Amino acid sequence: MNIIYILDLIGTAAFAASGAWVGVRKQMDLFGVLVLGTVTAVGGGTLRDLLLGDIPPFSLKDEAYIYIAIVVSVVVFANRKRFEFFEKPLLYFDAIGLGTFVVIGTTKAIDFQLGALGAVLMGVMTGTAGGVMRDLLANQVPLILRREIYASACVAGGALLVILGENGVAPATAAMLSAATVILVRLLAIHYDWSLPKP
Repeated sequence: MNIIYILDLIGTAAFAASGAWVGVRKQMDLFGVLVLGTVTAVGGGTLRDLLLGDIPPFSLKDEAYIYIAIVVSVVVFANRKRFEFFEKPLLYFDAIGLGTFVVIGTTKAIDFQLGALGAVLMGVMTGTAGGVMRDLLANQVPLILRREIYASACVAGGALLVILGENGVAPATAAMLSAATVILVRLLAIHYDWSLPKP
């Protein structure tokens, strides 16, 4: 079991928790919380695989992802009165997941012979599409369209991965540097409350 797979599972759990927490805050029942948790956790990668023609998608080839999403969502629902204590730490695990998802999505797109722009877009989609689906289902403006430095961190990491790969950097090194870039930018944005310019 390699480090990327472990980080991927950690990110899946963090994304599931964030999705489930939105469901709890919206006062959804257990089924609604499960749907939001699962969609957030695997939605981006599933959509990526469908667009790439990699059928069945990763979440059905390795059901560990769905099991993790379900278990985490149930835990969040069962501990909803105490979960606010974990809300801040969850942001940090979410950042780790985001960096990992971007690297996995971008790398997979490159393996499918997509160009640089397509690869970066697939990386961004892997990291953000699940959250967009979650927010739409919860009837709120998606996070990436609000004030957060989120999708832009994904773009930076995906672009770096493509550039490093095209310049002969070893895949493992390029992956770690790119994931670290996404994670660092996201954590700095959280700490310093960074946001992109608005009108």
